[in-house]
Amino acid sequence: MAYYIAIASSNGKNVDLKFGETRQFYVYEIEGKDLALKEIRYAKEKDAQADGASSCNEGGNGGCSGSGGGCSGNGGGCGGGAEVIGKVALIEDCRAVVCKKVGFQAQKQFEKKAISVFDVECSVEEALEKITSYYYKIDNRQSLRSREVPTEEV
Repeated sequence: MAYYIAIASSNGKNVDLKFGETRQFYVYEIEGKDLALKEIRYAKEKDAQADGASSCNEGGNGGCSGSGGGCSGNGGGCGGGAEVIGKVALIEDCRAVVCKKVGFQAQKQFEKKAISVFDVECSVEEALEKITSYYYKIDNRQSLRSREVPTEEV
């Protein structure tokens, strides 16, 4: 049974973007222990991104956090819940999403769709190796322990 894993990466080599920052997901198809890059999916740019950022800063924090620069805290603007829902819908056929960090609102949307979330900061290769190994063991009902401890016979 094949499944997909979406990875937030700026270059396809490192998991280096937060969910809110990413504009693209590298989607890998996994079949057993084989994996291949299926496609790169691009999030739609909001036409009114400046309006979204200003609504976060007007009249209090408008439900956003950060230091006055929007939800991501880096001045990129939040875009609000519609942007989160749109990004989640973009990868809703994936079994898991791998990002540097995933915020609370996105986490809840992924939970509703039964998509696993992995917050890591490593190479794409390392993340895929560990996650595919985990799912392979789960799917084949194998122990998650790295090795079985032999028991002494009495």
